[in-house]
Amino acid sequence: MDTINMPEEVNDHRRRFLGGAAVAITAADLVMAGSANAQPNGMSPTPMAASRAAICNSFGAIKQIDAGLLNVGYAEAGPPDGPVVILLHGWPYDIHSFVDVAPILASRGYRVLVPYVRGCGSTRFLSSETFRNGQQSVVALDVIAFMDALKIQKALIGGFDWGGRTADILAALWPERSKGLVTVSGYLLGSREANKMPLPPSAEYQWWYQYYFSTERGVLGYDKYRAEFGKLIWQIASPKWSFDDATFNRTAESFNNPDYVAIVIHNYRWRLSLADGERKYDDLENRLASGPVISAPAISLEGDANGAPHYPDDASYRKKFAGRYEYRVITGGIGHNLPQEAPQAFADAIVAVDGF
Repeated sequence: MDTINMPEEVNDHRRRFLGGAAVAITAADLVMAGSANAQPNGMSPTPMAASRAAICNSFGAIKQIDAGLLNVGYAEAGPPDGPVVILLHGWPYDIHSFVDVAPILASRGYRVLVPYVRGCGSTRFLSSETFRNGQQSVVALDVIAFMDALKIQKALIGGFDWGGRTADILAALWPERSKGLVTVSGYLLGSREANKMPLPPSAEYQWWYQYYFSTERGVLGYDKYRAEFGKLIWQIASPKWSFDDATFNRTAESFNNPDYVAIVIHNYRWRLSLADGERKYDDLENRLASGPVISAPAISLEGDANGAPHYPDDASYRKKFAGRYEYRVITGGIGHNLPQEAPQAFADAIVAVDGF
């Protein structure tokens, strides 16, 4: 689950809306909602072409490629000469968040690539000496290296949670590589300075896992209970998504990566200035902290039942998107893992932004 780290003009709104927020889970929340509907820019909902029911069960054989510091594991679907779409997952999720999005896009002629983030699934570091760094700019550089390794100059980028932030970073810092952007919860760039500002207790409560990760007990507990921890986050972040054990267990296998805990812990500790990054990335981080405008055409998606911290609408960050832009609320009890809960809506947004 991702936190919302915003530049200061957006961060004031963050403090206001999170002030009254709190996390609540009941057994009654975990029920299957109806089909998903897209509600762009306040317009009346329009029926989606497919419901939340799964379209396929798995990807084909996972491919591997050396890219930058990593040997990246990734799924691929669609014609090799089609326009490229790169889909980026979040935490604690994996490539299967897009298992039903990929075939929809492939059927439309897109070449779809879904890489495992560093520390997840079959992605591995090429050297045991490489620092296990989870800071935001480094994760984005992994995607640039992945594109370079596959000789892809430009692509449509979609993502949520960590992947949503990475997609934003790519579009902001490397606009020449981003043909268009689909992101869940909008503009997710920010700074560690902004994260130093305290929030009201009810809002701080939503970041409990970050504080847990700040302790050695948290590191030991997370390592011991990787699957249990992940399932709890899924339930909190998507309270109306009735996922089954098979769906979760398929993703939980990715948590067994030997660097999984190290990357997650460093990511969250770095955000709170409790762990250092690498100085060679300071320039990129300073640029991100300034709140750069995104010029690529973009669609921001939000689920109507997102249990993770998020903005009530896009008013605070809309001006950060300078190109053609659209905001869509996906209804029907859709939570934080929007691509997996509403695959047709996510795929439709990719196709739409490609047409902007």
